[in-house]
Amino acid sequence: MKIAIIPARSGSKGLPNKNIKELCDMPLLAHSIKCAEQSELFNEIFVSTDSQHYADIALQYGGSVPFLRDEALAGDTVSMWDVVREDLLKYEAIGKTFDSITLLQPTSPLRTPDDIIAVHRIYQERQADTVVALCKTDYAPGVCNTLPENNSLNEFISSNLQNKQRQELPDYYRINGAIYLMSCAYLSQTTNIYGTDSYAYIMPKERSIDIDDEWDFLMAEAIMEYVKSKKAVL
Repeated sequence: MKIAIIPARSGSKGLPNKNIKELCDMPLLAHSIKCAEQSELFNEIFVSTDSQHYADIALQYGGSVPFLRDEALAGDTVSMWDVVREDLLKYEAIGKTFDSITLLQPTSPLRTPDDIIAVHRIYQERQADTVVALCKTDYAPGVCNTLPENNSLNEFISSNLQNKQRQELPDYYRINGAIYLMSCAYLSQTTNIYGTDSYAYIMPKERSIDIDDEWDFLMAEAIMEYVKSKKAVL
């Protein structure tokens, strides 16, 4: 049994109500529901929310919401994995258990069903505990730094990097938030999901936008519209 969990709390400081904001004719969270459906991998597509209004929208687009998130787990400082553990316990209480959980953040609407399928393939082939989606960073850490109060650039870039071309620097990657897959048994016994048997799935930059503010939203919308126009021409 496989469950997809889409965490969609109602509070958002950077972009109010972003999880239900209309993106290309659908609420943001609906894109993740539809993506999970199209992968044809899941027995349950659960939207974890503290809001009945959000739950009603999720149900309208095919999500499952058998219960709401506890108010104590609805804050912006609460661990996402604590929320997931509580969700799984609540499912157990109504007689449903799962072998694996795939977390799909609604703020990553540009992932595709093929991305989800590929993550599950790695999970099976590697017999992994976890598989997490990453993308390449725009800049290596060596060319990034903090600034003092006077904005001095003294030693901003280390001397061994000053004469190197960007192409000479190694590739670095970041977690893009689009997909996390792990066994429920592993999640129940660890606080570190990045262990020995954890593996990366690399996604391209254009599918790795994680919406946090209005600018991110506009970028996601522009890319989505561009992709739709290209498909219409083919």
